[in-house]
Parts: sequence; C-alpha cells; structure tokens
Amino acid sequence: MINNYEIFILSFFIFFMSCSNKIDGKKIFDNKPLSYVDPFIGTGGHGHTYPGASVPFGMIQISPDNGLSGWDWCSGYHYSDSIIAGFSHLHLSGTGIGDMSDILFMPVNKKINLAKSVNKRSDLPYKSRYSHSKEKASPGYYEVFLEDYKIDVALTTLQRTAYHKYTFNEGDEQSLIIDLGFAINWDKATSTGITIDDEYTITGFRNSTGWAKNQKVFFIAKFSKPIQSHFMFKDGKEVNAIKIAGQKSALQLFFETNESHTPLKVKVALSSVSIENAKENLDHDPDFNFEDITSKSKLIWENALSDIRVETPIDSLKTIFYTALYHSKLAPVTFSDKNGEFRLENDSISKAKDFTAYSTLSLWDTFRAEQPLLTITNPDRVSDIINSMLTYYQVNKTLPVWTLYGNETNTMTGFHSVPVIAEAYFKGIKNFDVEIAYEAMKNTMMKNGRGLKLYKEYGYIPYNLLDESVTITLEYAYDDWCVAQMAKALNKQEDFEYFNKRSRAYEEVFDFKSGFMRGKSDDGKSWNEPFDPKFSRHRENTDYTEGNAWQHSWFVLHDTDNFIKLHGGQKKFAARLEKLFTISSEITGEFTSADISGLIGQYAHGNEPSHHIAYLFNRAGQPWRTQYWVRQILNTQYNTTPNGLSGNEDCGQMSAWYVFSSMGLYPLNPASAEYEIGSPLFEKTVINLENNKSFIIEAKHVSSKNIYIQSAKLNGKEFNRTAIKHTELLVGGKLEFVMGAEPNKNWGVVNTEAN
Repeated sequence: MINNYEIFILSFFIFFMSCSNKIDGKKIFDNKPLSYVDPFIGTGGHGHTYPGASVPFGMIQISPDNGLSGWDWCSGYHYSDSIIAGFSHLHLSGTGIGDMSDILFMPVNKKINLAKSVNKRSDLPYKSRYSHSKEKASPGYYEVFLEDYKIDVALTTLQRTAYHKYTFNEGDEQSLIIDLGFAINWDKATSTGITIDDEYTITGFRNSTGWAKNQKVFFIAKFSKPIQSHFMFKDGKEVNAIKIAGQKSALQLFFETNESHTPLKVKVALSSVSIENAKENLDHDPDFNFEDITSKSKLIWENALSDIRVETPIDSLKTIFYTALYHSKLAPVTFSDKNGEFRLENDSISKAKDFTAYSTLSLWDTFRAEQPLLTITNPDRVSDIINSMLTYYQVNKTLPVWTLYGNETNTMTGFHSVPVIAEAYFKGIKNFDVEIAYEAMKNTMMKNGRGLKLYKEYGYIPYNLLDESVTITLEYAYDDWCVAQMAKALNKQEDFEYFNKRSRAYEEVFDFKSGFMRGKSDDGKSWNEPFDPKFSRHRENTDYTEGNAWQHSWFVLHDTDNFIKLHGGQKKFAARLEKLFTISSEITGEFTSADISGLIGQYAHGNEPSHHIAYLFNRAGQPWRTQYWVRQILNTQYNTTPNGLSGNEDCGQMSAWYVFSSMGLYPLNPASAEYEIGSPLFEKTVINLENNKSFIIEAKHVSSKNIYIQSAKLNGKEFNRTAIKHTELLVGGKLEFVMGAEPNKNWGVVNTEAN
C-alpha cells in the first residue's frame, strides 16, 4: 500500500534526487536520458521490438498485441498495423521467434460474443482500431486510444506486477475481456482456467506449448471496482459458473457503474509456479494509485539509464543511444518469484537462494555484446544469469542454448553459455561456484548431441552429415577455446591441452584456394560443390546458419593472428575484409534467409554473425579501416524511426552493439576480457561503474567528418594500441582521443608479421 504520506515522501525523494543528481551512487545527469528513449524504434521493419511497458529485466512485459501471426509480429506488435486485439503480459524483445503473448486483457464497452469461432484475426470479436496519433510510449509506460470502444488504455509495471488503467466515456458500460485461448504464431493453449475469487479478484492459469514446449503461467488480477456480472466461456461455449477449466477459457466482466466517470484500474501478477505465488508477487497497494506507480517505474528507468552518460549536441544521436541502452535492459527477464521459486521444464520447482533466476536467454545473439555490456553496467545480474544457467544445467546436464520461460528451445548453433561463464570469470565476476561452472562447461562440450559426436570424431563437422556444418564447427571451436582458458586458469592442464587443440577446428574448414570457410565432406578432402559464396539457403541443405560464406568466414575470435596467416598475411587479409564491405550486396538462392539484412556489400549488420567483423581490421594492422567501417555502420544501420534497426533486436544484442561502438569500444572476443577500439561517436562518454568509479571517454574534435583517431592518452599517458583491458576500465580514469578527418596510419598499428 502506498498512502498519501508515502506519496509525499516519494515526491520529495524525486525532487531531492533531481537536485543532488544521485541515486544509489549513480549520477543522473541534466540531459535526462529517459526523455530521449523512444520505445517505437525497432517496432517497424524487422526489429521485432514491442512498445509496451516493463522495468529493467522485469518479469512482466505488458504490451499491445495486433493479433496477427507472422515473422514481423514476433513481439505481438508491428508498427505497420492498425488493429489491437488486446494487451498481454509476456513478450519477447526483438526475436525471430513468435511465442508468449500470454494472459490477454481487452477492455470493451459492450457485450461481446465470445462463443464465436476464431480462425483468423478478422474473426476476433473484441478487436479494435487504433491510430499512432493517439498512442504514446516511454520507458515503463504505454498508452493508446481504442477507437471502436472510445477507451483510453494506459499501462505501467513494476518488477512482477502490471498495472492497467482504462478510461471509458462517461455513461458507457465498463467491461473487460480475458481470453486465455488467444495465441500467435505456433503458440497454442493446452489447458487454461479462470476462477472468480471475489467481487474484486480473479485468478487463473494458462498452460501452452510452442517454442517453449511446457509453459505454465499462473496469474491473479485485482480490480479497483466490484464485479457486477460476468459471462464465462469454456472451449467456445458459455458456462454458468464462477470457475471454469478447458483448453480455451474466456471471461467477460462488467463492473459497477455507479461511478462510471472514474477509470477502471487493474493490477496483475504472474508466476510460473502457482496461483499462490502469483498472489505473493502482487504488489499490495489497495488505492490503485496508477500515477504513483508510473512515476516509480520511470524513476527505476532513470536510474538504470544513468549507467552511461553521453554528451553530444545532436539530439537524434542521444535518442538512438539511450533507446539502445533501454533495449539492452529488457532481457533477460526475471523468472523467479518473490519467494525465489521458479519452474523448470521437467515441472520440478527450483528455488533461487541468494540470487534472482532469469530466463529469455538468447545466448547465440547476446554472448557477443549484450552480455559483455552487462558485465559493465550490471555485473550483479551476470552472476545471477550464470547461477540460473547452472540451475537449468541440472535438468538436462547440458548448459542452456536458448532458454525461454525455463524451457530449453535448442534454438541456434553452439553452446554460448560457455563464453558467458568464461567472460564473467576473467572479468572478476565470480559470485557463482566456479568449479561447478567449469564442470558444466566441460561436460556440455563433451556431449554427443547437436553435432558434437561428429565434431569429436572428425575434428570438424562434415557437411554431408549435418546441416549448418561450417557455422557449428566455427562456434564449437570458439567454445572450446573458452573451456581451455578456464581449464588453464584452474590448473587443469590435461583439459587445457585437449580443448586448446580442439579450438583449432576452424582450420579444418578453411579453404586456402578460395579464402572461405567451406563445407568439407567426411572424406576429409572434398569440398561441398558447386560453391557460391553469396548463396544462402535457410536452415536446410546449407553449410551456414542464417547467412552465407561471405558472412560466416570470419568467425575466429580467439586465434586471429593464426587466422590472418591462413589468408597469407595482414595485407591480403585486410584486402579480403575490404572486399566484404564493397562487393555487390546480391544474395543468391531461392530460399535465402530473411535474417540477412542491413547489407553493406556482403556484410550483414542485421544479423549477429557479422557484428565483430569490422573490428578485425585492428588485428590486420589497419585500425583506420575499423574506424571507417564502424562509423559507416553506426550512421547507416540505426535511426530514430520505427524502422531504426536493420534487423532483429534479439534481446538487446543489436542495441548493445550500438552502445559499445558509439562509445568507441567493442568486445570482439568477449572471453578475452578486452575491448577493441573503434571510432567514438560522442564528445564525451561517462561510464558509471558499480564500484562508484567512473571511466570517461573523450573524443576531441569529433564530428561526422572527424572519424579517425589521431592520437590517444589513457590517464594522461600515451595510448597507442587498439585494445583496452576490462581491468583498465574498472579502475576508472580517462581515455582521451584526438580525432581528425584523415586517418593516422601510424596510430595503434602493430605488425604481427613481416609483410
């Protein structure tokens, strides 16, 4: 409960913080980053983001659903649409997979026939038109006007509770529909139920299968007004009851209209475990002070966005940056309840002790930049994520690949829990059992599934025995290197030698003649023919994951010096890199992957395998080309419109790339605990660290033309290298660049060979 006194204290707190510019030791700067965030960025094109309300890493994502299935509606919403089906409580941020959209609420002002059969969106009896002109969104808040019902809907959240406010026309009936059968894409309700507990409360559950095969969501909803009447529907038939259960359950509630001019307010809490846990998760504020909760949510976001401050006179750059930082904090999501309990995919109930359990672990995407960003901005959550992964490991004895609502989806290639653990360890984040974590890494990479049996037998994966063989081989080689480095650090010499040898598997699929990573047969000699490096085929009968040879031939993060030698040296390697960016953007093949987007030549920024490539020029002795191409990507692949992301956001990865690169840094090899230097975009960046220290990056004379580093200093001393260690960043200090319009071909250049 938040009473009037507490409201006064909160208001004073907000005023005091705005004066002192400090919250939890983090500075909130005068430029108010919250005001620059635009949640609609990425809701168009192929960004697949949602505009609704959540708090950083919150359990609930309350957002509008258009009611359409399709790839560009994976988040439930696409900016091109003009219909709203309702507002559900779970959503995915920027993925290429359509699931969630659980527990749909939709306010209406009349009786609706919920017995109507629904086979497509046009059949939905409660949908409404809406206009972007009457739609608003900011961190922790969403608002829209439903034209068909003349209802203004406002939504906000705290960590485990969503808040709705419905403002009806005076005199209209105030009604709410709850449809637990609603689903998009391949999600399907398997069993659902609703109970009217009392005149102010309903509870229920929704079990479903889809991408997450065993998803169980329990909920409680409390209303600010008493329920006057109700109509229940079980599997399309009206039932006279206060409790129902079936494959598809729906309910229409009508509320007391004696005070019809006042809004109807609702609060909803969820749990993966039980209704009782959902009740415990529900925030206790019987006054339903929606405005106060909105202020609290915004304050949480203001604090979260104060991790990094940027200074630039260009407002559009602030909008892109702070929206990217915002997107980087939407996932992973809180999964454990207030009492620590959460459900595993085998239906056992685990309990997080001294950590918060997280789910929505899009590791193929996020190990590259999203997880590294969290090691700077939220290292405590990194430990919790690893502890969550180790709990999931207990079920399948394999580390997670892509975990959704506690379920292993086995989506994408590699085992990229492995580099996440290694990176944390080498960055000094060790609030987890390191020995157990190492055993999990080792045991995972010694399994036989997901191509590992072939990988161990042949030293690579033959293309004629498994699809996506090249990508899988390259990614396992990197994962092996991460295990090897952990083994070395833990004095496990035999393991180090074994995994370090395996980490050179990339050599097996490198074709010296063509210069590409190619599919090799199980005979160990013949390549997959015919070969076209621009050819793409999605998922089946392909050697590459969501891409082609041009995009996947650069994934050697851990052994770049040897990788460059395979190409014939730095000059030849750099020339091939340059060709990647300048060659025709044509993608050949009849069933090309839709994920290949954001093309600059054959470089595809819209998908994660390309994200590190521009930084390889640093290793090839031409850092000024890294500076040039990074700035080209920053300028062309992000903007302030709904189409402002060139590909799937993928749970923060697309945005984390921007956050890092615009600061002038990038974790090319995350587990190395180093950051490559690129081309800083801002005059000044201040990273506020968890240890109450700050790391400042200044770029003197930086502009749209002055993109090249002329010289640099670290804490007043000459800095003439293209990488900086995480430990150097953590101690705080200042990295100063002097920028210019022409490249300084002497700065940061290290020749690793005699060319």
